[in-house]
Amino acid sequence: MRIVSGKYKGRTIKTPNNLIVRPTTDFAKEGLFNVLHNRLDFESLKVLDLFAGTGNISYEFISRGVEDITIVELNQDNVYFIKNTLKLLGIEKARVHRYDVFRYLKNHDAKFDLIFADPPFENDFIPQLHNAIFENKLLNEKGIFILEHDSDLSFDDLEGFTEKRVYGKVAFSFYGLLKT
Repeated sequence: MRIVSGKYKGRTIKTPNNLIVRPTTDFAKEGLFNVLHNRLDFESLKVLDLFAGTGNISYEFISRGVEDITIVELNQDNVYFIKNTLKLLGIEKARVHRYDVFRYLKNHDAKFDLIFADPPFENDFIPQLHNAIFENKLLNEKGIFILEHDSDLSFDDLEGFTEKRVYGKVAFSFYGLLKT
């Protein structure tokens, strides 16, 4: 996996084979961040990364100037990898929590400008995830929620849907006040 832009641009991060993850492809990640780059001031964002896996998306946010980021991942090996990678990059401000995402959403009342979630593609709980974010009011007034999912699926019927971007087999659905 590679960091595609920002302070750590070009850094390659080797993931161990024992991690149970499906990292976002560089192609999809680059497309997503091109969209976000034209709309957001990264340095002012408070970001929550759910189902962080390898931390791939978090590293990209940090590389682009996000200083307030919370990373949530349940798998202990993945959390260990994320913490070690952050240390290797010299990043100290990121908060990493080994936590079940639904428990985290229910038990934390912080508000975020951007929530990114990349749940396992083989699941049926995406509507519950969406509802947990919006019912617990975890987004700031103009905050956005970005859901990564299989491009064959559609979640445009969920409240606050604004757009879907497709990059091969990966899609990002946007919810909240972010407009094209």
